[in-house]
Amino acid sequence: MNKEIKQNNKVQKGKVLSGIVRSVKMKDTAVVEVSRYYKHSKYQKYINARKRYKVHDVGNTVGLGDKVEIIECRPISKDKRFRLLSVVAKAKTAEMTEDKE
Repeated sequence: MNKEIKQNNKVQKGKVLSGIVRSVKMKDTAVVEVSRYYKHSKYQKYINARKRYKVHDVGNTVGLGDKVEIIECRPISKDKRFRLLSVVAKAKTAEMTEDKE
């Protein structure tokens, strides 16, 4: 979904996605997993697809398992095309997310 967000007297345009933080092992970068549930056009089967995005996170503010919103931006590096917009919910414990990987 494309949105225009006004932040610091600037209008930011781009896709806004929400997902769960899966890795925070890099400096100023977090890996966010975004899930989407859709119906296959040919086979009429519902599919849960997941994709991982590298997100620019200045100061490493998010933790493992946090639910966040990210916004599309200009290319920051070879893989980073999204920035952290906001933290929707903090994770209860860090151990619960380690088991899923």
